[in-house]
Amino acid sequence: MSEEKGLVLFVCTGNTCRSPMAEALLRHEWQKRPGAPELKVASAGLAALDGAQASEHARTVMREAGIELETHRSTLLNEDLVRQASLILVMGRQHYRQLLQLYPAASGKTFLLKEFAGMTENPEVADPYGGTLEEYRQTFKELQAAIAKIALRLERGLKKNEDSSG
Repeated sequence: MSEEKGLVLFVCTGNTCRSPMAEALLRHEWQKRPGAPELKVASAGLAALDGAQASEHARTVMREAGIELETHRSTLLNEDLVRQASLILVMGRQHYRQLLQLYPAASGKTFLLKEFAGMTENPEVADPYGGTLEEYRQTFKELQAAIAKIALRLERGLKKNEDSSG
């Protein structure tokens, strides 16, 4: 990750379920790392309506984990966000294809979230949209496991950058 940009961007469809949960989880995970370099985190949706709240079940599941999602408002993915991002993590193959079709320059920094975490067996994060609270809990568990691995990978990468530049 290049230190001059340093934004990790999570992307899904509507930016009301998976990507805001992933964004909040990474922020939460990063706060547990004293002395870790600053990390900017955001999320957006390929078909988001700007300003929508996170879904009720997403807010409930995050509240159960002690993580705040009440203030989240959805954002439509745009060229500026893509340009600022050093790393773009998408939830599924369709998001990957669509994002690269819209923003071909993002190809070297866009990955499936679970693949980036080293979880290649089932690399797509299931979409709980419109599903039960239990389906949201399952998606939360998937994201939580992946984000823990991603945070570790980012921390190692950022420390390596600091060591080589200092």
